[in-house]
Amino acid sequence: MHRWAGAAAALMARQQPVNLAATLSATAVRQCARFQHGSAMPEPDQHQEATDGQRHSQKEGPAHQTQQEQSRVSSVLTDLFGRQHSYLRISLTERCNLRCQYCMPEEGVQLSPKDELLTFDELVRLARIFASNGVSKIRLTGGEPLLYPQLSDLIREFRGMPGIESVGITTNGLTLARKLDALKDAGLTHLNVSLDTFHEHKFNIISRRRGLDRVFRGIDAAIDAGLTPKINVVLTRNVNDDELLDFVEWTREKPVDVRFIEYMPFDGNRWNMDRFVSYKEMLERIEQRFTLTRLSDHPNDTSKAWWVPGHAGRIGFITSMSEHFCGSCNRLRITANGQLKVCLFGSTEVDLKHALRRSENDEETIREIDAAVKRKKKQHAGMFELAKRKNRPMILIGG
Repeated sequence: MHRWAGAAAALMARQQPVNLAATLSATAVRQCARFQHGSAMPEPDQHQEATDGQRHSQKEGPAHQTQQEQSRVSSVLTDLFGRQHSYLRISLTERCNLRCQYCMPEEGVQLSPKDELLTFDELVRLARIFASNGVSKIRLTGGEPLLYPQLSDLIREFRGMPGIESVGITTNGLTLARKLDALKDAGLTHLNVSLDTFHEHKFNIISRRRGLDRVFRGIDAAIDAGLTPKINVVLTRNVNDDELLDFVEWTREKPVDVRFIEYMPFDGNRWNMDRFVSYKEMLERIEQRFTLTRLSDHPNDTSKAWWVPGHAGRIGFITSMSEHFCGSCNRLRITANGQLKVCLFGSTEVDLKHALRRSENDEETIREIDAAVKRKKKQHAGMFELAKRKNRPMILIGG
């Protein structure tokens, strides 16, 4: 039994809600989570803390992109509000080996026919088009990207493209441990792992599948490989918000970046305000136990970064609903069946697949991209309005 599975089993045996940080001693926590000295976060004097002015100004608009990014991004990827899009998220598959409640409707989803999905060559061609117009960062999503059979080959292709500086994946981690070496060899630079609970029974309920122990093995393998995984936690009231402090405690010895994500409305995930936990509430609850230091965010960051002094890892908050960051958005998304979405929450899509297949010349595809980017709105409609609107389930968009 894996060390995390053993700890969780011992806690669940109490047959009552548990708080990992409160229940385990510091020594026991250290036994559960190996301390990776080489990957630990820096000490306080090495952290760049944000001033009050910085905290409120960093997300105001495109001027906060780096000068290098601005100089590379073409007019094709620049919208009418001056936002320059240098980050492309590509969904490789609609398939997943989990059925997470916030991502997939309980009844499942209608999968696209195989001939409607982007081929390997089409993915490479699209990435080259975007890279030539200024995209420098690519993230591969799903569905579950580790189910894509040519993932390593695709990463290798992308890393060899002029202008592409980083290629990451967002994964549920189930098969990560055995595939990570090949992904690293191919050039993988960044890794996000979805993890919503430390408890096996709760994992089985949230994901409608088993496999928590394998997720922890994947995270450990990533740390051993020299990566600092970002851990995506969708916090939902009366589901896993009782583990909020446990995740913060986890960063004491674990060199990970835990990002708490506000629960967002998508088709089929039964979003409602009663289950929503805001950034402000999360922060207030954490500060009742921990002393937090605000860190400076990088340009276009979606996460507000915080650190508990002395901890090996850090935490962040993705506040898409309560404090949106639309003004500094530099992201575009391509679905597995070739639809371009300029906004995660927008229902408007542009079919790049058919543009690619109509002509071997890239000019038509570039025109379609340019027109779509120019139609991007200033900001999303707000969570209450979004909850009423039609949009894809998250699994068909790409996390």
